[in-house]
Amino acid sequence: MSIPEIKYCPGTLTEGNDTYSTTCLRKMFNGRKVSHILPYNSPKVSEDDAEKFLENRKRISISGVQEKLSLILDKNKLRLTQKGEQGTYILKPVPQDLKKVDQVPANEHLTMQIARQVYGINTAESALIFFKNGEPANITKRFDVKEDGTKWGKEDFASLAGKTSENAGADFKYKYSYEELAELVFKYVPAYMVEIEKLFRLVIFNYVFSNGDAHLKNFSVLETQNGDYVLSPAYDLVNTRIHVDDSGFALGGGLFKDNFESEAMNKTGHAGLEDFYEFARRLGIPAKRRDKILEPFLSRQTGVDVLIQRSFLNDQTKREYLLHYQTRRNQLKKY
Repeated sequence: MSIPEIKYCPGTLTEGNDTYSTTCLRKMFNGRKVSHILPYNSPKVSEDDAEKFLENRKRISISGVQEKLSLILDKNKLRLTQKGEQGTYILKPVPQDLKKVDQVPANEHLTMQIARQVYGINTAESALIFFKNGEPANITKRFDVKEDGTKWGKEDFASLAGKTSENAGADFKYKYSYEELAELVFKYVPAYMVEIEKLFRLVIFNYVFSNGDAHLKNFSVLETQNGDYVLSPAYDLVNTRIHVDDSGFALGGGLFKDNFESEAMNKTGHAGLEDFYEFARRLGIPAKRRDKILEPFLSRQTGVDVLIQRSFLNDQTKREYLLHYQTRRNQLKKY
């Protein structure tokens, strides 16, 4: 594997860039001129670097199945954190045990950019980056670390729901519904009517873009400067249908905490517009606001097509990604 030819910014996917654009450098790296190539080889090809990564993983407190490493920006260079250092970036290399594993970093990068650029969803700052041997990885700027190295308060929704593997089993983060998740927003977020619309938009996005990994630990609340809490920026957005055969919703309960079933769900097994109308009603979102949030997801967005074509996915996966998007959008519109 070798470093791919760069025609689009590996951060924003803007054309005419053979490395990170100035916009990406400003948002991701505080304006510092950082290379899109890491000073490490992939752990798959370098025993020395693999040992460094193994030691680093012992110190990072971010949980999850996919391997995560902690990085810090030292002048203009990204490097692994050392003992006692607070990392400010999370690096996610290519995972294991999935179909098309080599496409996972580009998939997540693309999905995060679509969420932000096309649908206006507040997302964590993220970019694609490459090991010296050319293998891709995702890098995300931590939004819970302040400039002075201290941390903002952050709680994921598994913690807010009181669910752990000890009290709810190995699949604890999937044993819920999005309606119940929304009830936690009403309970813990003072400005809940603003934040509940953000949650509604994100749930629709995850459905349309086949994110079957939108479980309780991939939603969080974040402390503000005023000491209260709001929804954190979205993170770990990925089209999982590319890699696994999963269901329409990550949470086992789906949208609702009861047995509500729309005509679309009853006939096809897929959620339709009526389901999201009912979901909005239960969240207290007025019909006018509901329709405004839903409209961009019902019409084809040319920005999605453009970003898919500019992405670092291979051509076959680009076609598959677009097909999944079109299929889900059509399912949403059908009934």
